[in-house]
Amino acid sequence: MSVATTGMSRGLTVRGERVARVAAPIVVGILLLVAWQLLSGVQTGRLPLVPAPAAVFEQLVSRWDLILDNALITGGNALVGLIGGAILAIVLAGVAAWVRAVDGMLAPLVVGLAVIPIVALAPVLYAMFGLSAQTARQIVAGVAAFVPVFVNVLSGLRQTSAVQRDLFRASAATGAQTFRKLTLPVALPSLLTGLRLASALAVIAALVAEYFGGPANGLGTAIASYAKTGASALAFASVLAAISVGLVFFLVTVLLERLVTWRRPG
Repeated sequence: MSVATTGMSRGLTVRGERVARVAAPIVVGILLLVAWQLLSGVQTGRLPLVPAPAAVFEQLVSRWDLILDNALITGGNALVGLIGGAILAIVLAGVAAWVRAVDGMLAPLVVGLAVIPIVALAPVLYAMFGLSAQTARQIVAGVAAFVPVFVNVLSGLRQTSAVQRDLFRASAATGAQTFRKLTLPVALPSLLTGLRLASALAVIAALVAEYFGGPANGLGTAIASYAKTGASALAFASVLAAISVGLVFFLVTVLLERLVTWRRPG
């Protein structure tokens, strides 16, 4: 009886945790909507502090085609930057882990890229590549994605211990075999963590770059334009679309991480 009771209590605990995991974000979302509705009743002069949720969702539905087009442009810029920045970061992290001198040369560059303000970088890149091209926005997104991937991959490549490497060396494993069977599996979780962080940063960077110039498209440009012209409901609808783009990037990287972790042997 005690074993059965213990098993039942554990099952109830696990079920309760699952319910709480689902219910918590729903409750938070409801509270945010209530707070939003209350704030929309606050007047700043003759205008509300924020547009009402109903007005924002009405704009989201009625102007869906325009918002979707802008979201695809922002998402495309972020995706190009994420892929390019991640590939460059992985290659350079591999070289830095292999050659200590390269690590010393890259360290100041990575620190500089980590602290460089997007608002200063974007105008310079627009001057270089032109205001009509998306190139500057993609490079800004790539710079934002580069740093977390580089740092995490470099850390992951150095997580193997001397005992593990000696064991492979004693087994007459080649350098390629050691990398494939030991170094890469150990570094893989760090790579996935870097990609998860970089995905959100790439979207944010693309939005900020759009906000400060370039072609007259993208969610960042739309938000700035609608806010200046007083179309606050449409601006908030574009903000919701930007949040959705960021969530899509984040969820895709989380699913990728879960898939790779699930396929890895225990």
